[in-house]
Amino acid sequence: MLLKCSIALIACFTSILSEVSTIEGYWRSIDDRTGEQLTIIEIKKAADNTYRGKIVYINPNAQGAIVTHCVNCPPPYTGKPRLGLEVLTGLVEDPNKANSFINGRILESKTGKVYKGKAELSADGKHLNMRGCVGI
Repeated sequence: MLLKCSIALIACFTSILSEVSTIEGYWRSIDDRTGEQLTIIEIKKAADNTYRGKIVYINPNAQGAIVTHCVNCPPPYTGKPRLGLEVLTGLVEDPNKANSFINGRILESKTGKVYKGKAELSADGKHLNMRGCVGI
């Protein structure tokens, strides 16, 4: 299957509270084009050993406005409030590469696009680089 990586979704997350090498915790979602903080996402490990993340804070845009609902999102997310919305699901540790995670799904709540996602945690545990791709 061919995959086309979306440059728009390459996101860098910066840890707020985490000092150990885990992706569990609170992460700042940074716009890769502008460098602005978009949201804060809380990532937790679920009972099925996958990682899930939800939006716990939304930054206002440059004009001071906040997009409060997932207007363009596919069902079942359509019209749901972005605050508390689960935007990361199914991410698992890559058994072949330390500090790497694969097989996730990422919902870009401002656009409604869903991407196949993977992530890599920096050696110091302070940056989580996420990459989303769409299948074609």
